[in-house]
Amino acid sequence: MKHIAIATLVLAFASAVLAQTNAPVQTTNNPVMSTVRQLEERQAKNLIGAADEMPADKYNYHPTPEQMSFAHLVMHVAEANNGMCARIAGDQPREVKLSETDSKDVLTKAVKDSFAYCEQVLAKADDSTLGQPVAFSGGRTGTRATALISLVTGWADHYSAAAMYLRLNNLLPPSAQKAPAK
Repeated sequence: MKHIAIATLVLAFASAVLAQTNAPVQTTNNPVMSTVRQLEERQAKNLIGAADEMPADKYNYHPTPEQMSFAHLVMHVAEANNGMCARIAGDQPREVKLSETDSKDVLTKAVKDSFAYCEQVLAKADDSTLGQPVAFSGGRTGTRATALISLVTGWADHYSAAAMYLRLNNLLPPSAQKAPAK
């Protein structure tokens, strides 16, 4: 029950952020999942855009020796998406073999595929199942809401890191780029 209360607060905040757009707010029977689907659309665009923006020869870049490389970050996004979306769907996580030494093309395809998978899962999910238990790694259990919150907060964390890596290489992250003139 505590997880659902936290999920509601986090997603209410996300709804408030999204409501600041010019889009009209519509009533829905599934406000949590509706908000997450909107966040997925935005974060997919930003994270895929960041993966595309970074030149292939910079995929091994990491700001300090202790930090992961950009390639590892992209790989981690794909793995996290596949794992959390499988849990939300009530499935076993998909086995995707990736390495941070894989090419930019392989890693960006993996990220695109992982967001496509999440989009399919989220399209079928509704708020009524958020309290159902799911298994996490290490023998832990939680709810689908836990997986959903982990997914959304992970996107924010991963994009902030990707944006920093891009800026440290004198590149603008997707959210900072001006939209093309119409």
